[in-house]
Amino acid sequence: MNSSDAPSLATGAATPYGTRVVVVGASHAGIAVADRLRAGGHQGPLTLIGSERHSPYHRPPLSKAFLKGEIDMHGIALRGEGYFRDNDINLRSGERVVEVERRADGRGVVRTRASRGRDIVDGASISATYEFDRLVLATGARPRRLSIPGADHRDVLVLRDLEDALRLKKRLRSGPVVVVGGGFVGLEVAATIKDLGGDCTVVEVGPGLMGRAVGPETAAWFAAEHMSKGIDIELGCRPEGIVTENDRIVGVRLDDDRLIPAATVVVGVGVTPRDELARSMGLRCAATGGVIVDHRCVTSDGVTIAIGDCTVQPYPTSGAADLVRLESVDNSDQQAVLAADTLLGEVSSERSVPWFWSEQGATKLQMAGLIRDHDDVVVRRDLKRADRRTVIYLHSGTMIAAECVNSPADFLVLRKALARRVAITREALADVSTPLRKLLDAS
Repeated sequence: MNSSDAPSLATGAATPYGTRVVVVGASHAGIAVADRLRAGGHQGPLTLIGSERHSPYHRPPLSKAFLKGEIDMHGIALRGEGYFRDNDINLRSGERVVEVERRADGRGVVRTRASRGRDIVDGASISATYEFDRLVLATGARPRRLSIPGADHRDVLVLRDLEDALRLKKRLRSGPVVVVGGGFVGLEVAATIKDLGGDCTVVEVGPGLMGRAVGPETAAWFAAEHMSKGIDIELGCRPEGIVTENDRIVGVRLDDDRLIPAATVVVGVGVTPRDELARSMGLRCAATGGVIVDHRCVTSDGVTIAIGDCTVQPYPTSGAADLVRLESVDNSDQQAVLAADTLLGEVSSERSVPWFWSEQGATKLQMAGLIRDHDDVVVRRDLKRADRRTVIYLHSGTMIAAECVNSPADFLVLRKALARRVAITREALADVSTPLRKLLDAS
């Protein structure tokens, strides 16, 4: 399709494309945009296509409450059984979109094949064809894999979807676990394993935990906290191979030739956006992965919408040239609002500062903003509770990001202050005798 021949959704004007909407992807972002469309008055056919055979579910609990057995599959469901019927949403589970055809006006069809989550069923022919006037891509991301000897063993696992969680759950009592990757998911899994009484070692190639997501102060505090709970942390180490005996994993060989005992290996080294479908459609994608969208979630053809973990977007509080990937439930929710309003011909309000969270055992980390480009850091320690702290990042005297450990009240205050781009001195922020609420409300 020649994008110059197609009307553009990016203008914010009413869209003359008819009423049939197809959403590719039935995870959080897909459900959220369907919600918003119906709430905004869209009454036409609405089809939601998901490759997994399960009804849509929450992913964050998979590494925590679900893995512990505190909630079951019903407890993680995004919507009740009658939701799709009551809202006239055609949910197509267990189908993967393999082809999209579009005309110059943006209308077209998608074709699907039966799938088992990640893979097309062997020999499956085209299952169905769905016509659309408006197309939304919410295809998510896939976990990265290791490319070392033994990485293809059946007990080298990832944790991205429900099937992954079910496989890992069966392995928790099979012996020690090595988690490769000290990011959010890896640390959540490690803390869960320890809470269940298992042995776990985290191997991280970088100098600190959670990579560029948090600053060195917070990373060092979490490393000490996890080690105090009995989790072994190996920083600056690279796995060189998965060692097996009699077809069973016995350990992970590191680059210093040490063997870390393991019966199961969990790989948590990040994700790659699922942008293959977008690329096949000729949509502009980032060289490092991800469908490029504008501030209204419109792709390069001016017609197709993309949201969620598959996207690369303008940072919400800066210029369009500043593209970022934001992988979070909050981002999916905010993009879903923008996307639905774009399709409905409405103008959305400005986005708020992005925020993230991670629950690692009994410790909760909440973050707002991104810590890049800061030139000053203030650490506020709770004088009464050693497990509470807040780290605030500034640029030229203006707060740009914050990390709050077990400090939900500070987090709520800081989110609002970051949205207002409050300018404040480091001396004032460092005065822990003055509560942040009182300090920032006066700014």
